Amino acid sequence: MRLLSFLNDVEHALNADDPAPQGGTWENSRTINYHQNLARLSLAARDASGTVQPLGAVTLQAFELADGTRCLKAYLSWTASQSEAIHAVYARPDLNWTAEARRVASGWLNAPARSESEAAAPRASLVATG
Repeated sequence: MRLLSFLNDVEHALNADDPAPQGGTWENSRTINYHQNLARLSLAARDASGTVQPLGAVTLQAFELADGTRCLKAYLSWTASQSEAIHAVYARPDLNWTAEARRVASGWLNAPARSESEAAAPRASLVATG
């Protein structure tokens, strides 16, 4: 499955939509385990003072359904938030993987509304940008 290339496309889409979070730069890291069909893009921003603030993650899981259809699930999470979102991408011949990566990135950038307790915690302006 396309774990690394899909993560790369998500990261490029995030850079295109918000090239400088909080007036700083992206500070992301990737972890991939091909044996377990898992990948993770940890998202963070480095501000002008050099401080790195974790922003959240996109975790991918690739698997095959009982009917043989391949699926890639993207789990979206945000730092200081208990909210999560899941995007499923089903492989088919006419699938545009780059467009799907853009949808995942857009879903992450457009974080769900926070609860009152989450709103009290400091949060990156990147998440509120869309």
